[in-house]
Formats: sequence, structure tokens, C-alpha cells
Amino acid sequence: MSKNFTNGLDLLETCKIYEKNIGQIMIEREMENTGKTENDIIEEMGQSLVIMKNAIKEGMNKDIKSVSGLVGGDAKLLKKRYESEKTVSGKRMNKAVASAMAVLEVNASMGQIVAAPTAGSSGILPGTLITVGEDFGFDDDALVKGLFTAAAIGYIITRNATVAGAEGGCQAETGSAAAMAAAAIVELLGGRPEEVLHAAAMTIKNILGLVCDPIAGLVEAPCVKRNAIGAANALICADMALAGIKSIIPFDEVIEAMYKVGKSLPCELRETALGGLAKTPTGVKIEEEIFNKK
Repeated sequence: MSKNFTNGLDLLETCKIYEKNIGQIMIEREMENTGKTENDIIEEMGQSLVIMKNAIKEGMNKDIKSVSGLVGGDAKLLKKRYESEKTVSGKRMNKAVASAMAVLEVNASMGQIVAAPTAGSSGILPGTLITVGEDFGFDDDALVKGLFTAAAIGYIITRNATVAGAEGGCQAETGSAAAMAAAAIVELLGGRPEEVLHAAAMTIKNILGLVCDPIAGLVEAPCVKRNAIGAANALICADMALAGIKSIIPFDEVIEAMYKVGKSLPCELRETALGGLAKTPTGVKIEEEIFNKK
């Protein structure tokens, strides 16, 4: 049986037949499709992990400003708070959120990131997975395998729906990234394939209908903060799935619903900067100031 699964049900059946987890099935799928060795595929993914780690480090420690000057420095502010004070949501949550924000700030300043699955949602997966890895003592090999689990979820979403804000709103971008992150974390912590898909489904359900309304059309605001909430969403849903909580609506049906909801959104709310926060009085003023500078 080929490992070229096309949806969640296929993936679960493949895992069952081969008695392997989602990450390993995804690696073997890549081997089938590319002809590369397992070591080569893992090494390539390892390079992505290095870029992710570097982006977090840069965003958390350097004084970063986006090209427009609209965002930058928020990750450092949050880091300072969780390192020096007792926080409302706890150190691990804040660390993951700050890490996710750091990556988006690096992206906005034209730094190097991994689109996971897009540049506008690139902070969620590294922010959460690397934080969990550090706090639970997982090495890079384990984190790389988690990235393959995330990749499997991202692949299914792109095949059956979309990860593009211009097509499906921010639910498709940060929602998909959060689903990928939650899935990776659940498997990393020993969750079964079914629990992985429950986690992914719950993350998307939580933000179904979220619009994409970037101020001045830039992937900066509210994108940085939406990566923050995406990171929190992923951690919460990972914990729920590992506790045995299930998504009432199956993963594949959630993906289908997300796609239909995205198609129902007016074009003003799909990355055009013609609606939502982009067209508030302050949003319009910021846009005018940015483009007048140019």
C-alpha cells in the first residue's frame, strides 16, 4: 500500500496498517515521492529547524523594527515580563507566544524564516514546538520528527482546502499553522494518531471564520498578535487532546468547513486590506503615513 494519503482518514488507516506514527509515515511518503533516502530527507528538515531556532533567537534578543516601522520589539517586551514577573498565563505559554511573535517580527524586518505554512503564520509552529522541546528536554532529532508530523497536517489542508489568507482568510493561515503545531506537539508527547488529528481539528474550530485584514496590506499588524494567539491555541488544544478530549466534528470535515467558510468571506476580508482592522480610522491613518513616507 502506498503512503500517499490524501486526507485524515487515509492517514489514520495508513498509520494503522504500518503500525507507525504520523511523522514516520510522512517521511516515508517523501521517500516514495522524491526517491531520496530517509537520512537526506531528515537532514533537509533539520536545516529548517536551524532557521526556525535562529529566527526565534534573533527576534527575542535583537532590537528589530519592520521595514514600515509598524511592528518590532514586542517579543522582547513579553520575554522581559515572563522572565522577571509572575504572569497570568504562565511562563511556558508566554515563552511560546513570545517566540512566535519573534519570528513574525524577523519576517517583517526581511529576515530569514521558514514559511510554516506561510510567512504570515510562520511563528506558530517554531514558537510552540521549540518551546515544548526545550521545556520537556527533547533533542533536535525529536523536534525534526515533530516537523514531519506538522508537515503531514499541512499537506492535507493544502490538498483539501487552503493555507492562503488571500483565499481563505486568516483562519486558513494561522489556523492551519496552529493545527500543524498542535499535531506535532501531541505526537512529540506520545499521543496516538487519532489524538493528533483531534488536536488539529480543535485548533481550527477555535478560530473558524477569522478574517485576514492586514493594515496597509503588510504582513505585520495584526499578524504578529495573531501568531501569538495561534501559539496559545495550539498549546491549549494539544493539552486537551492529550487529556482524551475529542473533536466532535472529524478533522476532515473541519477542513472542509474551513474551506467553505473562507470562500464565503467577502474579498474585503481576505488579505486585500479593504476591510476589518485595515479600514478602521486608525488603520487608514497608518496606511497613509506609511505610503506618504515612500
